Amino acid sequence: MVSTAGFGTYGVWRGAAALDADFARGVERLGFGTLWVGGSPGGDLGIVEELLDATERIVVATGIVNIWKDDARSIARSARRIEERHPGRFVLGIGSGHREATPHRVRPLAALTAYLDVLDAEGVGRDRRLLAALGDRTLTLAAERSLGAHPYLTVPAHTRHARGVLDAARPGALLAPELKVVISDDREQARAVARRYLRRYFSLENYVGALRRFGVGEAAFADGGSDELIDLVAANPTAGAAVAGLRAHLDAGADHVAAQALGDDPLGALEQLAEALTLTR
Repeated sequence: MVSTAGFGTYGVWRGAAALDADFARGVERLGFGTLWVGGSPGGDLGIVEELLDATERIVVATGIVNIWKDDARSIARSARRIEERHPGRFVLGIGSGHREATPHRVRPLAALTAYLDVLDAEGVGRDRRLLAALGDRTLTLAAERSLGAHPYLTVPAHTRHARGVLDAARPGALLAPELKVVISDDREQARAVARRYLRRYFSLENYVGALRRFGVGEAAFADGGSDELIDLVAANPTAGAAVAGLRAHLDAGADHVAAQALGDDPLGALEQLAEALTLTR
């Protein structure tokens, strides 16, 4: 079993295609508690096993497995295999993806509920899984049927709201948002890196809608995102600014925050971040 405390306060988020054993060992060495495998990893979860094999203590969580890509029974078999090999170090994060990328995505809440029912039947219980969640109904489902919620591309105002929704459904449910960070000698360069990365996300209605609901105006999305918006969702350009961004989510009620380091040297950026957070002392 992985407890909510087992995630640690700070983690690292990175797309599955950009992960390998060396990166995982580096993240563990720097003192982060959890490594999040993003980008809808394949159903055999081989990358998860590779990362766990390469490390000794860090928790590895998927952020997330897309329920429309792989059926629940095959995912459950993979999760059981990994749990047997690395007990207590793996958490299965699942989510319903985006309407723009999945034309057959209909009734996502019902689909998530049915997926969780199969995971229950296949022995992957609440204490070994979590949900990607932005809206209130999905946040409530996350609290009721899993360890908790892993919101992506949100702001502290959303975190504060999500804390209330989770606590109303089940006090103590995990809240683990993600925050992009860009560490650079040049703030404009840092913003440019973030804008390039965020271009695709700013075309997805679920993310844009959530940002609008929590204070981001329509004009802020023009021309790749205003400076204020970019700085809010991709803390930059110093390690100190990144720490402030992470702590803003913790102050708003998060239990854990996953830092996604953008740029050409993510491990170097994470080393600066770990030093600023005193993880490496």
